Amino acid sequence: MIDDSATLWAPGDRDGRPLLVLLHGYGADEHDLLGLAGYLPAGIAVASVAAPLAPPFPMPGRSWYPIEGLDGRSADAVTAAARALLGWLDAAAADAPSVALLGFSQGAAVSLQALRLAPERFGAVVALSGYATPGELPRDEALRASRPVVFWGRGSADDVIPPALIAHTSQWLPDHADLSGRVYTGLTHSISEEELGDVHRFLTDWLDRVAQS
Repeated sequence: MIDDSATLWAPGDRDGRPLLVLLHGYGADEHDLLGLAGYLPAGIAVASVAAPLAPPFPMPGRSWYPIEGLDGRSADAVTAAARALLGWLDAAAADAPSVALLGFSQGAAVSLQALRLAPERFGAVVALSGYATPGELPRDEALRASRPVVFWGRGSADDVIPPALIAHTSQWLPDHADLSGRVYTGLTHSISEEELGDVHRFLTDWLDRVAQS
């Protein structure tokens, strides 16, 4: 279960604004991605959510699902984290006119899984240095039909996400989403200013669609 008391919001006044939810990576916490707020379009509320689990000692921070052991990165664990996120949205942000997700690494995997569980809940998803979880979910056909907008960015030198998961995502995402994205030459498991410029343009397009709806 997500601890809403740990959620960080920017700006303080968020009534009526489209909402962007930030989901950090493994070993980070709700403070990690909040620094991106200055690179994001104006006119949105930003919520940076703390993942519900603690990784094994001595790893600091939080995690959305375990990556250790035989069940590491299991589809069930990623789905459980996505359901926790949907529950948090029901409780904390049900009145937002539109919701987008921006996740890094584990947070990207959870963002895409939440989109698969409830395609109608989200106006856009930004998945950075992450992947789509293998396996079928009941709403996948609805996702393929609706083709929500997704930005997938990753570095060519990222050696954290297993190559098999990158290969799966490269096949799965174009079949289930209106996909844009980029592979950034030389970038490791991180986020670059160049990538943030692409994210800014992608989210500006989302806001334009919200304004027209």
